[in-house]
Amino acid sequence: MGTKTVDEAVDANGTEAKSDKETVDGTGTGTEETPDSAAVTGAETDAEAEAEEQDDTEADAPADEDVPAAGEKDAPGVGQGAAAVVSAGLGIVSLTGSWVATVAAARETLVGQLQTSSSASVATQVKEVYGDAWATTALVGGLFALAALIVGVVVLARPAFGAPGKPQAAWIKSVAWAGVSLGVVGLVLAVAKYSDILLGLPSTK
Repeated sequence: MGTKTVDEAVDANGTEAKSDKETVDGTGTGTEETPDSAAVTGAETDAEAEAEEQDDTEADAPADEDVPAAGEKDAPGVGQGAAAVVSAGLGIVSLTGSWVATVAAARETLVGQLQTSSSASVATQVKEVYGDAWATTALVGGLFALAALIVGVVVLARPAFGAPGKPQAAWIKSVAWAGVSLGVVGLVLAVAKYSDILLGLPSTK
């Protein structure tokens, strides 16, 4: 009986020890699984955060369609600069003359010679042969001056109808103003010559 009691006690203790061991093993297993789950959860959280940050970056980045090409940016400035140079050139031509004015004056001289008889008065001959040719030259010069004036004014007024906050280059303004000034001077001189205020016909009396 005593031996059985001791064995039973030993078995009971062993069973309890085994139970405790299983309990410890169960707890240990749970403890080991907890860090792994936390690591997986943390990795998923980091991945989601990176994905959200990438989406925000892509949303903030401007689209390729909204970014104008280099040629499109330079096109307005190039066009205005070319127009300003044309205005200045037309103003110079109005003052110095052109082949158009030369041909027109020569034609008018030829027409005057053909239409004027040799028996006509000196005043009539001078007017038909020389006066009309000079007036034609002044008229052509005035047209060039008027064109220079119009082109220069359009260039100077162009920024008011373009993109706001985009100033016009200083050299474009300078050349355009030069064209306007030359156009005004050429137009005044042309009107003065056409009306015989400046360099009128000589007296034939």
